Amino acid sequence: MAEIIQRDGTWAFDGTTVRITPGLHRSVPLFRQTYGEVAVPLEAVAGVVFEPERKRGRLRMRLREGADPLLQATGGRLPDAADPYRLQVDVDRSGVAEYVAEEIRRALMLDQVPKEPAKAYLLPGPPVPVSVRSSDGTVSFDGNQVRIDWADTSERVKRATGPRIITVGDLVQVEWLPNSGYEDGFLRFVTRETVFSKLPPEKDPYALDLWGSARRDLLTALVATAITARLPHPSTRNGGGYDELGARRTSAPAVPAPADHHDVLLRRLRELGDLHRDGVLTDEEFAMTKAAVLRGF
Repeated sequence: MAEIIQRDGTWAFDGTTVRITPGLHRSVPLFRQTYGEVAVPLEAVAGVVFEPERKRGRLRMRLREGADPLLQATGGRLPDAADPYRLQVDVDRSGVAEYVAEEIRRALMLDQVPKEPAKAYLLPGPPVPVSVRSSDGTVSFDGNQVRIDWADTSERVKRATGPRIITVGDLVQVEWLPNSGYEDGFLRFVTRETVFSKLPPEKDPYALDLWGSARRDLLTALVATAITARLPHPSTRNGGGYDELGARRTSAPAVPAPADHHDVLLRRLRELGDLHRDGVLTDEEFAMTKAAVLRGF
């Protein structure tokens, strides 16, 4: 057993699995504490390094492309402190960190773990049901359906549509961008009917606009990951492929056939027209939203 215990968390390697447990100190980000322990099978690991620094070093694990739904959902956009595959190491524990890294590397070599992208997820992602309250509303996922209940501060066009319910079978992909504190983020659910929509997140009834507490809004990545783990693996999609962070390249997702575009467009315009007629959208909001939909098509 190779193990290192730090205030930031614990890494323990038993020869087949690296167990990463977040620390309980208040300096550990809420996302890592909520995500909990991660059991990484050796076959999912691409490499591990210890990066010494003057005051504090860092253990960093790199996973095989396509092995982890968390990396797939977040696309490498998690803040460093929230990344479960990084561990801050006190300078007096550098030797132990080097030992742990070397033991993992030796096991990778002995087991001849392949370096090519994984054909299926090797980690399960967070358990369901999962529910997160964000600045734009509460999003829940039970394994089969996504439900969004809008907040009182959500845009009128969203609140007017009522709770949004989306089945996994209707989803093409999930798009996630964190709220950095300087720029808003979003969690968008892309369906066959909305794949061409260019509505801004604050107006899109299929997206959460993340503009509030960056610390809490980051938890929406839990929902994005749980859903991603249950969608078809990227290797099975047309135009698949990955970038160096293990995220699927943004080649065209599965989209409606060209013959369906006209019907989808008319349906979206009818919905907007109904909202405008009922007084939910002002003339200005209707014109802007309609133009955005038309540009998307």
